[in-house]
Amino acid sequence: MLDIAEELHRWVEQGRDFAVATVVAVGGSAPRRPGAALAVDSDGTAIGSVSGGCVEGAVYDLCVQALEDGGTVLERFGYSDDDAFAVGLTCGGVIDILVTPVRSRDTGRRTVLAAALAAAAAGEAAALARVVGGPAELLGRALLVRADGSRVGGFGGHPALDRTVTGEAAAQLDAGRTATVEIGEQGSRCGAPLTVLVESSVPPPRMIVFGAIDFASALVRVGKFLGYRVTVCDARPVFATAARFPEADDIVVEWPHRYLERTEVDSRTVLCVLTHDAKFDVPLLRLALRLPVAYVGAMGSRRTHLDRNERLREVGVTELELTRLRSPIGLDLGARTPEETALSIAAEIVAERRGGSGVALTGAHTPIHHDTPAAPARRIGSVA
Repeated sequence: MLDIAEELHRWVEQGRDFAVATVVAVGGSAPRRPGAALAVDSDGTAIGSVSGGCVEGAVYDLCVQALEDGGTVLERFGYSDDDAFAVGLTCGGVIDILVTPVRSRDTGRRTVLAAALAAAAAGEAAALARVVGGPAELLGRALLVRADGSRVGGFGGHPALDRTVTGEAAAQLDAGRTATVEIGEQGSRCGAPLTVLVESSVPPPRMIVFGAIDFASALVRVGKFLGYRVTVCDARPVFATAARFPEADDIVVEWPHRYLERTEVDSRTVLCVLTHDAKFDVPLLRLALRLPVAYVGAMGSRRTHLDRNERLREVGVTELELTRLRSPIGLDLGARTPEETALSIAAEIVAERRGGSGVALTGAHTPIHHDTPAAPARRIGSVA
């Protein structure tokens, strides 16, 4: 639901009643992941998507019905040979969808969801936990956990359950993940009478591009397209300018390794080193390969790569640390232009983060949609 928070927050501020359908579980080759949502207001306006088109019509009708009767329902959609193109997932997957009305008369639920939508729309870190499986009286109950540990809402007089869900939501928020957790109805951490969906709203992940070259300009544009907050860093003020990188969120004129020492990174951060100059690369990569970031890539020819690796070994970088370095940066697309090169780098970043192989899907028998487990997010300040 938080993936459409900005528009839903406007609906709340305008006093609109609406129902929101959220993907809470998937199986097989489902097109959207848990947390994806479609919402319908009392005028019939719809935003968002839960399946990329396969079951949108049926889910729309469920939202309209929920607005009328005020009921929260959990519905499963899968592939149907008899009626695949009507309400089935033609891709062969299965999705479970929770439909929840958010009406002015439902003050308790609306208060929690409104707080979650406001936090997400403002770019604040928060996690929304909702019961998506278990006793009917708890279905759809919600609790919001903020980064400072404060919370809004709860599960109706079950303090032990509130405490357990708060802890689980805080853990998912720290990792920047959206996932389901199984817990005991009374708050125990064993048994599974309750399934809780935790949606995390976190600031955009960072892409830091070192080296203010033409290839960097194209990479900035692709990074913004992928949803990153993009920083360009270069020690040369004549190149690191807003005029050359108008789409960058931040432009830093500083020696790359010194900037990396003082800035904050986490397990979603990607570092792209395009300087291919040893005086910049070696101290920068020596530090970068020891940080818990998602991706470290460095540009250069194969000769540059071999020479750089030797220089890194000379300053104490281990063989294990070198295995983290993606160099020469990018996938083999035969790229030549800055835009093509940026595409190859972005493709490698996506493959690295999502667990893809980087090979063509044609003729392959591997899953199309798959994710690697996310490592817990850690914010790193100065490591000097």
